[in-house]
Amino acid sequence: MAWWLVFGYPVACLRVVRTWRALMAGCGLAVSRKAALIVVSGLVGKGAPPPQPHVPRHGFIRPTNVGFWMLVRLLPGQTPENFVKAAPAMAHAWEMHAVRVTVWKPGVVRIAASATDPLQAPRIPERSSGGRLLSVAVGVLETGAQWVVDLRRVPHRLIVGATRSGKSTLVNALVAGLSPQPVALVGIDCKGGMELSLYGPRLSALATNRAQAVKLLSALVDLTLDRMAVCRAAHVRNVWGLPDDTRPVPVVVIVDEIAELFLIANRSEKDEAHSAATALIRLAQLGAALGVFLVVAGQRVGSDMGPGVTALRAQLAGRVCHRVSDPGTAEMALEDLNPDALKAAQAITPEQAGTAVLASGDGWERARSFLVPEEDAEAVAAQYAHLTPFLPELVDAMGGAPDGPTVRIERIDRESGTEETPC
Repeated sequence: MAWWLVFGYPVACLRVVRTWRALMAGCGLAVSRKAALIVVSGLVGKGAPPPQPHVPRHGFIRPTNVGFWMLVRLLPGQTPENFVKAAPAMAHAWEMHAVRVTVWKPGVVRIAASATDPLQAPRIPERSSGGRLLSVAVGVLETGAQWVVDLRRVPHRLIVGATRSGKSTLVNALVAGLSPQPVALVGIDCKGGMELSLYGPRLSALATNRAQAVKLLSALVDLTLDRMAVCRAAHVRNVWGLPDDTRPVPVVVIVDEIAELFLIANRSEKDEAHSAATALIRLAQLGAALGVFLVVAGQRVGSDMGPGVTALRAQLAGRVCHRVSDPGTAEMALEDLNPDALKAAQAITPEQAGTAVLASGDGWERARSFLVPEEDAEAVAAQYAHLTPFLPELVDAMGGAPDGPTVRIERIDRESGTEETPC
């Protein structure tokens, strides 16, 4: 970073200033003066060159860890799409790895350039216990900043990706980051628990088939309704408004391979699949305010899986799309939020394992998760098994006590998210 600020950044600024006018003209982003002015300049100026065309004005070029960014005000008649198309030409003219154009506000675009590819080899930062509750750094963004999954800000997530696209690695990073925190982790893995059973010691409950999933999801809905009654009695709108000594522990529900819950092989499975879909939708609608958060992952998500999929998708505001095998899955994940994000996701190649496109109501970004092997995530889950909260409602629904040690967490500190009452 020091080398970039001392040497690379000044040189990049010089390139931008020297090439700006010619670049805008070459990309069709310069607006010619009125024809009458050209005629007048020829008569009055005695052969003087015609007036220069108008070019968009850019603001101060601000440095970042791996590049720079600036704001550009659009001329009348221009749209952000004009600058998006010119981004590759900007990258070549300024000798940068990539240039990204996004809308800053009406009439203004933000141009961000990266000198190197921060997604090439992201390094896992040192984990600290003083972070925000339900917030985990799981990778890096293309801007060089950390990719942080903050469930308090965006409560529910949809993660899609084909085999070996990086989906499971992202779940590993998320579980490894949540394990040291005073939260309850609940797993639903209808492939016999092949994926989520690795985190068994840190899970408060785990369903390994659809019948168990229906019981577990029903218990989670009842849990949210009980919390709703507590909030109503305390005259608060969510669990975060409750006093420290009565606030329930947050619950993060991880669903692996959502298709296994929705697909049916015969009519006898239809009611079971419908019950699972209804419970998931209710959790997505009610859970954000009541401390229950959903992380739904799958290789394929499509409307043909049933009407409940589209309704559930609408409630999952945070979208993560890795490389997918069919365009329909990418469309289901991203198209309703941002068409540009859909194009970026469809451009991910098999060699870019771990790379994903993130989309939410705030926009979209490219990112790459940290490489957290399964054995590392399993070791972290075992290390913090003593923090696993005991939730009797879920244990009763599953018909027995969960594997591994458990601890009842009575109270969560409002600011730091640390355990306040020892058990």
